[in-house]
Amino acid sequence: MSIKLYYNSAYVTEWQTDIHQTLEREDGYYVILKETAFYPHGGGQPCDFGHINGIPVLDVINEEDEVLHKVARLPDESKVTCQIDWNRRFDHMQQHSGQHLLSAVCRDLYQAMTVSFHLGNDYATIDVEQPELTLNQLASIENEVNRQIYLNNSIVSYFITEEEVAQLRLVKQPKVTDHIRIVEIKGVEYNACGGTHVSSTGEIGMIKLLRAEKQKGNTRIYFLCGYRALKEFNENQRILGVLSSKFKTGKDEIIDRIEKWENEQKQLQAELVALKERNNAYVAQELLSSSDDKLITSVFDDKTLKDLQSLAVKLASQSDTPVLLATSAENKVILANNSSSPLSCGAFFKEYVGKYNGKGGGSDIIAQAGFQTWEEAFAFYEFTRRQVHENLRAET
Repeated sequence: MSIKLYYNSAYVTEWQTDIHQTLEREDGYYVILKETAFYPHGGGQPCDFGHINGIPVLDVINEEDEVLHKVARLPDESKVTCQIDWNRRFDHMQQHSGQHLLSAVCRDLYQAMTVSFHLGNDYATIDVEQPELTLNQLASIENEVNRQIYLNNSIVSYFITEEEVAQLRLVKQPKVTDHIRIVEIKGVEYNACGGTHVSSTGEIGMIKLLRAEKQKGNTRIYFLCGYRALKEFNENQRILGVLSSKFKTGKDEIIDRIEKWENEQKQLQAELVALKERNNAYVAQELLSSSDDKLITSVFDDKTLKDLQSLAVKLASQSDTPVLLATSAENKVILANNSSSPLSCGAFFKEYVGKYNGKGGGSDIIAQAGFQTWEEAFAFYEFTRRQVHENLRAET
C-alpha cells in the first residue's frame, strides 16, 4: 500500500519515489507509487493533477485503499520524480478548509447542519438542514465566517483510535472504525475528514457567499474562498467599470441609470410596436389592393418572423384570399388564410417543407417554416405559390 504523504503534510509538492506497480486497463494506464502526495477523489474534493517524470497525471482514484494514478503513458524508469499542480492543490485546500469553517458557523448560528459538500471547478456548495435562510441570516453567516478567518486559528490533522473518538466533540460520527483522521480548527471544531487543508484559517483568505437556493427541503449555499473569491471580485469590478464608462456615471448611480435606461427602452419599444402596426396597416392595404383574387404574396428583406406573423394574420382577417409571405432576413416563409378556406396551411407545410430542407408546421389557418439558406426558403416560397394557385384553380 502506498505511503500517503498528503496525510503528513498537504504542502508536499515534489518528491522522488519508486513505482510499485503498473496497470494497463481499457480506459488507460495507471501506476501505483511507493509514496504519493497525489490526493484521490474523495469527500467531495476533486483529485490532484501534476506530473510523474514529466508525464501528465490525468486522474487519481482510491481503489481498495490503494491510490491509482492514471497517466498519459507509462514511465520508462521505475524511479520517478513527481510534481503536484500546486495552484490546483492550494485552491482545493482553501475551498475545503473554508467549507469546514462555513459549516461550523452555519451550525453555531442557526443550528443548520451540513449534509453534503461539493467542490466544483467554478464554485463550492454546501447543503444545510434548514428549509430557508434569509438575506440577513446569510449576511450574518458571511460576516462571522470571515471574522473567524481573521482570528487565524491553526488547522491541524491527526489520527485517533475508535476509543478516543468518544473524548472529542465531533461534528458527526466517522464511518470508519480505524485510522480515523481528525481535522481540527483550534477553538472551533473537530471533524473526521481525509481531505487536504491549509494550516490556519488565515490562509483561507476570505469567504464570499454567492447565493442560496432551496434544495429538497434543505438550503444550498454557493460560495467561493481565497483566490476564487478574489477572482470573482476582480471580474465584478471589471464589469462595474465597463458599466460606469458606458453610462458615464459612478458605480453608486449605475442601478438608477440602468432603471432609467430600461424605462426609456420600454417607451421606445412601445413606440416601435405602434409604428410597426401602422406600417403593417399600410402594407396590408397595398397588398390587398394589388392581389389577384387567388393569392396574396410578397417577399421582404427586412422583416422578422414576428413581423410576418402579424402581417399575415392581419391580411387573412381582411380577405378570403390565402396569404403567402417570406423574409430573406431570417429565411422564413408563412402561409395563412381565414377559417372559411379549405386550404390547411399546416398540412401543406408538413407534406412539402422537408423536400426543401426546411422545418416547420402549424395549424389549418397559419403555418410557418424556416430554412438554412435563402435559396431554399425562396424555392419553397415559389413552389407554394404555384401549388396554391393550381389547387385553387382546380377547385373553381
